[in-house]
Order: sequence, then C-alpha cells, then structure tokens
Amino acid sequence: MEKALFAIEYARENNIPILGTCGGFQHMVIEYARNVLGYKDAQHAEYDPYASELFISELACSLRGREMELNLIPNSEVASLYGKLQVNEKYYCNFGVNPKYIHFIRKGPISFVGSDNEGELRVLEYPEHRFFIGTLFVPQTNSTEKNAHPIVTGLLKAIINNDIAEQWHAH
Repeated sequence: MEKALFAIEYARENNIPILGTCGGFQHMVIEYARNVLGYKDAQHAEYDPYASELFISELACSLRGREMELNLIPNSEVASLYGKLQVNEKYYCNFGVNPKYIHFIRKGPISFVGSDNEGELRVLEYPEHRFFIGTLFVPQTNSTEKNAHPIVTGLLKAIINNDIAEQWHAH
C-alpha cells in the first residue's frame, strides 16, 4: 500500500493524470487524508482493521457483482465526461469511505462528485488537477476497443495532452 500511496501523492503533487478504481479510489482517499488533511494515522480496514483512523471501512453491504445507478454532480469533470448526470456502473469491492470521516474529507479541496441512490460516495475528483479521478466502480471492465468508457477516454486524453507524454517521446 505504501508504494501505491507514494505514486498517488506524486501524481497529485505533480499534476500527472491518474485514475484510481475500486482499491485505487480507496488508496486515493487514504493518501489525501494523510498528506493533505494531515491524518497521518489514516488507514484502510482491509490492512489494519483495528486502526484508530479508519478512513476506509468495510461496507455494510458488499458491492461485489452489483450494478448500481450513480448520480453525478453537475459541472463536475466526471459528469462532463459522461455527458449526463445519471449512469449505471458495476462494482467489485467490499470497502468504501467510512461515513464517520466524510465531513473531515470534505474540509479539503477534494470533491465527491458521484453517489449512489442511498447517497453513498462513489466518485471523487481533485478540481485543481489536470485529471485526478477516483471511482469505487471499475470503468475499465466496460471499456472495449470499439466502445471506450468515457472515464478511460478522459484519462487517455489527459495523458496525451500532458507535458509528460512529450518527455516520454523524447527518450
């Protein structure tokens, strides 16, 4: 997990496009809690279920194998990628944002821009970032060569338009 958190922090601090899905979304929340909000003990229940600061906890009802409707926030980057405010997505996880910490997370710049019909947080983005999106669902499973998922397409466009792509070609 520490190497994943380092990669997320590096991408966030250097404006490098990043997409975190399922566990990646969860790690984005932990990295943000630790390095932006200052909760150095922020933890994930899967790795340390008895930690004092569980920002990611086991969901009361597993999402594994479920398809659910998502409501997106108008004018968010994710809503603009989809071109609509309600979508259906498939999930494969058993962990999510601990409701106890939602108001702490919302004190910083990160935005939760998608929730299910029960109001549970499922999509986040960092508004000042070129492309920093986390989804509790797994968009790449619905992406094909002929019908790419809009979030995957958005990530690829952000990479292509990023200065780093030019650096890669130079080597």
